[in-house]
Amino acid sequence: MQMIDIEQLPGGVAPPPVRVGDASIDEATIALEMQYHPAETAGEAQLQAARALVVRELLRQRANVLGLLSTQEASEAQEDAAIAALLEQELEVPEPGEADCQRFFDTHRERFSEPTQLRVRHILLAAAPDDSQGRDDAYQLGEKLLKELNSIPERFAEFAQYHSACPSKEMDGDLGWLVSGQTVPELDRALQHLPEGLHERPLASRYGWHVVIIDERREGRALPFGQVADRVRHSLREQATRRALRHYLLALESEIGVEGIVLDDDAGGSLMQ
Repeated sequence: MQMIDIEQLPGGVAPPPVRVGDASIDEATIALEMQYHPAETAGEAQLQAARALVVRELLRQRANVLGLLSTQEASEAQEDAAIAALLEQELEVPEPGEADCQRFFDTHRERFSEPTQLRVRHILLAAAPDDSQGRDDAYQLGEKLLKELNSIPERFAEFAQYHSACPSKEMDGDLGWLVSGQTVPELDRALQHLPEGLHERPLASRYGWHVVIIDERREGRALPFGQVADRVRHSLREQATRRALRHYLLALESEIGVEGIVLDDDAGGSLMQ
């Protein structure tokens, strides 16, 4: 979806209004919606917010035409119920067959594998990314703690309680069982390759340096199709629903008319979130 941003227009010219049929969506409404669409930039959040409002208005108007929404003053709950009824009535989503599921599973086995699990303890020595002196000091402290722990590993809980800036210090630094994606990416990548035991050097993250112990690794394993068939079918049906929504919304856009914004290939994405 493309939306003209006021910063991109010469001379501070205001962007065109967003309209769906005879209904307009003003900048204040879009700004209020932006809180529900976190993004890296305000422009991207504005774009996502406008897209969500256009999609909802297209569906609301279609529901009104079919008599599923009888009043212009309907509550949000009534609109939600009418939109759900509309999609149930008009959206055609094919049910994936057994052969489709098996083929999808064979192509994406890693998505349906049991992930590696790590039992992790850590000590976070906090330092901001732009504080070079603070990071140097924290790293040196981490090396000092590691030297002590190599001699007396039993002091880990003591050090965690005294030095760690993570709330886990109240549990002696214990983070419990982790799988990939549960920590910040830079630390997550490092953890996945560590063997059991005390890691020999501090690990960096945006929060500082981490003194880490892997108490136990449970390696991931491939699962047979029979154990994940329902997940495979759900994934395929979700893909089919996205495609059906995209075609349906693009057809509504053509029929009703949208100005100021153009629906893209992921027109139904905001509705699926």
